[in-house]
Amino acid sequence: MSPRSASVNEELRRRSRERLLQAAVELVGERGFEATTLGDIADRAGSARGLVSYYFPGKRQLVQSAVHRLMHRTLEEALEREPRTEDGRERLARAIDAILGLARDRPVLMRQHMAGLLHAEGFVQCPEQRRLAELLGETVARYGSQTVSVDYPMLRALLMGAVYAALVPGVPMPVPVLRAELFERYGLDWEMGVPPESAPDAKAEDEDLSRFFATEEQRPERR
Repeated sequence: MSPRSASVNEELRRRSRERLLQAAVELVGERGFEATTLGDIADRAGSARGLVSYYFPGKRQLVQSAVHRLMHRTLEEALEREPRTEDGRERLARAIDAILGLARDRPVLMRQHMAGLLHAEGFVQCPEQRRLAELLGETVARYGSQTVSVDYPMLRALLMGAVYAALVPGVPMPVPVLRAELFERYGLDWEMGVPPESAPDAKAEDEDLSRFFATEEQRPERR
């Protein structure tokens, strides 16, 4: 039997790494970060446990890479849909809705991710994060930015802040409110992207929005 070629070995390594990333997303989303072990992830991926350490220095790096992979794939899917117009604003609207949609649809996973970013080990640079940065940078450029190096970090910060606000236990901001603020900032029309009323859980979001404004009205006037 002839030995495998370098390209075949590279493809096998890529698939093995992808399985680990997917397993990490699934398990952390189901159980949370602390309750998920590297052994659990390897078992779910059908991989030898030693492979986890081969690809990633630790669990936090693996999970950050896995979530960044989910984010850039979700963003790619949103941006690849046939655009209604060539307006760069529509692309930005889709990007905002894709990221906010993850906060709405995968709250446990995204809450763990945000907590990980504040950990002492900090932000993990990885291929998945770089691809996400490229997509957002391209989106800012098509929107019309003349200073992508400045405007991309601002968009990233605003999206991270919105996701954090949507996930704060006990006092979460409704996604439609956060969306409205971002759309107003960038001059986007409400019907661009994927408006909340077209989402599967639109009724729940509408109820959240109503409760939020009702609570605001009941608060005592600041003096």
